[in-house]
Amino acid sequence: MFGKYSPDSLKAISSKRTDKTMKLFKDFGGEVKSIHALLGEKDLVLIAELPSPEVALKASVALSKQTGISFSTVPAVTAAEFDKLMAGI
Repeated sequence: MFGKYSPDSLKAISSKRTDKTMKLFKDFGGEVKSIHALLGEKDLVLIAELPSPEVALKASVALSKQTGISFSTVPAVTAAEFDKLMAGI
């Protein structure tokens, strides 16, 4: 998930908000693997595992509502998973 701060969400940066983010993903049956700050068009990238694309959409919207950060959700697979998928082509 890529995130873009709003002016209000910048004011609320804290480790407490990060902890709430981790809990939100657990509540959706997922896990945050890592969160990174970025320089450029997007401010954050959040790597998470969730049970399905539908749950990922729900988590993304819930996280935006909770934090005020605008998130875009991008499904991804590992290179190993991609290789398996492409093996039959």
